[in-house]
Amino acid sequence: MDILDLDRRALAAAGDQVARVSADQLGAPTPCLDWTLRELLAHMVAHNHGFAAAARGQTVPAAVWDGGQVGDHPYPAYAESAQTASDAFAAPGALDRQIELPGLGAFPLRIAIGFHFVDYLIHGWDVARAIGVTSGPSAGAEGPDSELTATALKFASRWPDVPQLRGPGAPFGPKVGVPAGAPPFDRLLGLLGRSPDWTASAP
Repeated sequence: MDILDLDRRALAAAGDQVARVSADQLGAPTPCLDWTLRELLAHMVAHNHGFAAAARGQTVPAAVWDGGQVGDHPYPAYAESAQTASDAFAAPGALDRQIELPGLGAFPLRIAIGFHFVDYLIHGWDVARAIGVTSGPSAGAEGPDSELTATALKFASRWPDVPQLRGPGAPFGPKVGVPAGAPPFDRLLGLLGRSPDWTASAP
């Protein structure tokens, strides 16, 4: 398993959705608790920069993790932040560096990238739903044999059901039940606090 490749692919998949966002959609609700689309995109930009700085061995102040800006055309800021994160992750020796994730503690970067990978794979779906895409590959669900989905599901199923990971103020919401036999991406969404049926009109 090449976690760097998986992460780059998740960033690119999310970027495909960010590229479709128009200025008049930035106030739209999202599946992410009380965040508007603008706030979600700002979070995605900020966390790319936070992860990148941590991967470079820097102490990362809260203002970096929380300070993303996207303007009315968010794709350039997102694309730049994604490239910054990928470059930092791929630097010699970075994967063995211990980094601190807000609210979660310290992890070797090769482990922390698992959180990053899953987060951006899911956020790609969040963005798609916020702009009204509800089916097909462009909605983020890449199919039952998707390597990204299968790997993310494997990771998420191992994470403990603790307040640091799931619940108010945590990276992911409380688990949501999905029907038995649901597609892998739907099961991943449920594990991470999303209803696969979420739409802006019926959150």
